[in-house]
Amino acid sequence: MLLDTASLYFRAYFGVPESVRAPDGTPVNAVRGLLDFIARLVEDHSPDDLVACMDADWRPQWRVDLIPSYKAHRVAEETPAGPDVEEVPDTLSPQVPVIEAVLDAIGLARMGVPEYEADDVIGTFTARAAGPVDIVTGDRDLYQLVDDARGVRVLYPVKGVGTLHMTDEAALRAKYGVDGRGYADLAVLRGDPSDGLPGVAGIGEKTAARLLAAYGDLAGVLAAVDDPRSGLTPSQRKRLIEGRPYLAVAPKVVRVAADVPLPPVSTALPGEPRDPAALEALAERWGLGGSLQRLLAALSLRAAR
Repeated sequence: MLLDTASLYFRAYFGVPESVRAPDGTPVNAVRGLLDFIARLVEDHSPDDLVACMDADWRPQWRVDLIPSYKAHRVAEETPAGPDVEEVPDTLSPQVPVIEAVLDAIGLARMGVPEYEADDVIGTFTARAAGPVDIVTGDRDLYQLVDDARGVRVLYPVKGVGTLHMTDEAALRAKYGVDGRGYADLAVLRGDPSDGLPGVAGIGEKTAARLLAAYGDLAGVLAAVDDPRSGLTPSQRKRLIEGRPYLAVAPKVVRVAADVPLPPVSTALPGEPRDPAALEALAERWGLGGSLQRLLAALSLRAAR
């Protein structure tokens, strides 16, 4: 099980009232919400291994070099040495180091790699996995990793993690007209304003799906542009020709990396905390209460099975 951790703690932050606070009054709604999320995932899905994948760099320079608008609207402060500071709610930012410290004290694997996003870490773990993989994320970008043959699916939170939409290739075809392999090509053509990706002007999601159904993949669509006998309409051909500079670089930006240099890490679920003293101090300092106890109970029960 691979967690898109930032996606989940953002959802926890907005889903759990800010009145959930530490003894000193500091909000810990994202911390406690995430712990409850993970406890529920362990209880409901009983994974053998779990990794909390992190954004060591939420806006890698190599992606910005290819498409300067990539996530540009979410930059709160530019950092010449990188990475830039992301615009995050004031009361969420201080909770992220607490989340990291708690996960480490519990002994849950946590992985972020400089110059890569959590999506890339997830893509690399998925590529290396010998067995089935569940990816837990609220980000549709990771639909591109769905692969029925390898048992890779996305669990997309609809309401907390109590209600997860299980996304396999049948679900993708029903909603988008593509399988996992085709989703990245669809995203390239359609674009994504939330990530600052313009897409091809005039090519929306439905048109992109029709083009991919007709020509197989993005390479096939581009080949059709150069084939006067293809079934492209004049306007589609014109838009794709005008979009060629973008289409030359967008696939590398949109597709998650599968070759991130991951350091060795033990991904097995711990049956008991790695550092009980540190965890007890964190629990007392931040008032983690029942949320932490529920997670520890879920991990203990999983280990006993």
